[in-house]
Amino acid sequence: MQWIDWGYLGLFVASFLAATVIPLSSEALFVVMLFHFDPWICLTVATLGNSLGGCLNYGLGYLGNPEWLARIRVKPAQINRWKDQVNTYGAWLALFSWAPYVGDIMAVALGFFRVDWKKSFSFIFLGKFLRYLLILVFYLYVQ
Repeated sequence: MQWIDWGYLGLFVASFLAATVIPLSSEALFVVMLFHFDPWICLTVATLGNSLGGCLNYGLGYLGNPEWLARIRVKPAQINRWKDQVNTYGAWLALFSWAPYVGDIMAVALGFFRVDWKKSFSFIFLGKFLRYLLILVFYLYVQ
């Protein structure tokens, strides 16, 4: 059974999982879904699934403990450097949570360093929405 066979639910689940550390390409499924389903519903479903996955990453970071980093031998200077960067850019970093690999880390870092969750979630949603919207506009233009 393929993701597309699950319809919108499959797109939601795949988009959610793709926003975590599970290596999935929600963009590829999104494009395939555009050929078979309503594009605007696909945009909504993919954005919601991917955004909730990003918020999960934030939550996992929030649950993190600085002592865990010390146990895996991350130097305090490195932690302070990360904290300074997160404090400098704040929730704006969440706009880039859609980026492969680094986006997941950014969302976790925002939670770990306790950046305001309302702003972080808003920017996570906005960044992921804009990414899928860009793909949708390109699809509609090429079609």
